[in-house]
Amino acid sequence: AKGEEKASWVADNYNHLHEAPTVFYAVCLVLAMVGQGDNLNATIAWAYVGLRVAHSLVQILSNRVIIRFALFALSSIALLMLVVHSVMSVLLN
Repeated sequence: AKGEEKASWVADNYNHLHEAPTVFYAVCLVLAMVGQGDNLNATIAWAYVGLRVAHSLVQILSNRVIIRFALFALSSIALLMLVVHSVMSVLLN
């Protein structure tokens, strides 16, 4: 049963990679197209990527929910910041 549980963690992680990260890709494209893909936005984007990688590793290796939640919350804040920056860039320029 332990092997099946770990396989489930990996499958769940794979499914999660088709959710918020797809918004991330779109937002990054918008920021790049309006010339706002550097400096602060690039730093936030890399932070998002690092947090998502850490989230995936935790989910696959130990699946500690409290750590996963903290990483997910931080990555969601980073993504929200990028979304706000892209909306501001499009509407204010």
